[in-house]
Amino acid sequence: MSKALTIKVNGDQLELGPVQVSFQRTLRIPEDGLHALPPGLGRFPLRRVADYPDTAPADWLDRGGVMMPLYQREAMWMSFNNVEPAALQVGVGKVCAISGGPWDETLSQDPQNYAALPDQPWLDGINAGDGYIRQFVAVPLGLGATVEAQVTGSEEHGGVQLRAVGLTDDALRQWQDEQSAADNFIICGDEQSLLPSSAPAMGFGAGGRMRQEVYADDRGVPDYDEKRSGRVFVHLCSASQWATITGEVPPPTPVDRGTYIEHGLPWFDYYDADHQDLARSDTLGKVKTVGTLLGDDDGPHTVVDPATVVQLKGDGGDVVDDGQW
Repeated sequence: MSKALTIKVNGDQLELGPVQVSFQRTLRIPEDGLHALPPGLGRFPLRRVADYPDTAPADWLDRGGVMMPLYQREAMWMSFNNVEPAALQVGVGKVCAISGGPWDETLSQDPQNYAALPDQPWLDGINAGDGYIRQFVAVPLGLGATVEAQVTGSEEHGGVQLRAVGLTDDALRQWQDEQSAADNFIICGDEQSLLPSSAPAMGFGAGGRMRQEVYADDRGVPDYDEKRSGRVFVHLCSASQWATITGEVPPPTPVDRGTYIEHGLPWFDYYDADHQDLARSDTLGKVKTVGTLLGDDDGPHTVVDPATVVQLKGDGGDVVDDGQW
């Protein structure tokens, strides 16, 4: 019998039933050109909102979920691990990051509004082009630079919304039988990289273009059990807001892109010829970049040496309470 998935925060990783999600710090890529995947520079810290009843904003406490700190215009990517196949819906300001449609807690394949795991090992931004995404870049609400503002005309929600949906009992048994026969199941790793309240709320805008496909699901929606699902709201804190709420010092900003390149450190490319790329979202394709709307804060950028681009293929924790979205 199906039941709702339990949501937990375990260290700096979210667990939505069989799905694990971590938020990876990374380098912000330039907004011109088309770029390889940047590295992971460690996970963003996560804290349960419910653990800070005296300092977290009241509307955050109503929504529940977790929070994490980012600096303005800091970039982020999401890493997905899973112990069994699942569908993962990803929203930014309650706009679907894959289809560009409004947040809808019903799976759809026309257009597809979720990432199919384990085929999709990570997501670095919104599905804005054919074979590429535009990087997630943090910006304050109220400036009109978020994806939410450009798609919906308002900035009400901010943050990131996640919802995982597991397989039906029949589909799960079939998958388990197939894995037992093949005896070669591999859980996707964390590594796109091999490297180790006074402030306004924040959301994600669009950054530079990055080569990354969002894969079409080989399964049909009937293989998923909508009742076997769980969701979580991820609030984005500015550095000062994080310190005010938690009393902790946020992590320092990552090394800048130029220094990283000068040391010859790796970038990444991932291509899977066995899976079909989803068509771009026309809605997300029209989203303007943060630099276009707020002004470019970067000087000339150092070009990545192609020789440094690596080709890739390939229970504890505290329960997080859901609230009113």
